[in-house]
Amino acid sequence: MKRAIYPGSFDPVTKGHLDVIERSSRLVDELVVGVLNNSAKNALFSVGERVNMLEELTSHFSNVRVDAFDGLLVDYARRIDAAIIVRGLRAVTDFEYELQIAQTNHEIYADIETIFLTTRLEYAYLSSTIVKEVASYGGDISRFLPPQIIARVYAKYGITNAAQSSLQFRDLEK
Repeated sequence: MKRAIYPGSFDPVTKGHLDVIERSSRLVDELVVGVLNNSAKNALFSVGERVNMLEELTSHFSNVRVDAFDGLLVDYARRIDAAIIVRGLRAVTDFEYELQIAQTNHEIYADIETIFLTTRLEYAYLSSTIVKEVASYGGDISRFLPPQIIARVYAKYGITNAAQSSLQFRDLEK
């Protein structure tokens, strides 16, 4: 059985993340979405919240499961017997960094391979950091996130009416 891990902070999970999950789940028998618990980062959502959101958003995939981990990715991959690490690439600059990480991971754990999925053009600019920046000012984030997540992001910033306005704005565009 080919098991892959798609690691990330997913803080919050974006439409780009979900696209990589969907596409990579078709390539393997099991895809583990690994939510990194990085205590060095100041996360918007707790690890538990991120895991719950991802479980909700991926429940329709029979071969996808969500799990939290901390420490080195290769150690986690070895523990869960994953043969593949999936990484999404938005730009050439992503590739340079990700290539170094992939080579280091392979040096530490020779049985692991990294595959890179290029993002769809519609998500090439998208990152969780950008979403959080826009949301923190009450901007429209409905183009970036699944509908189930929008109000949760605004709530973290204490913004209650932006989520409603954002959804109403999107309805008017249809």
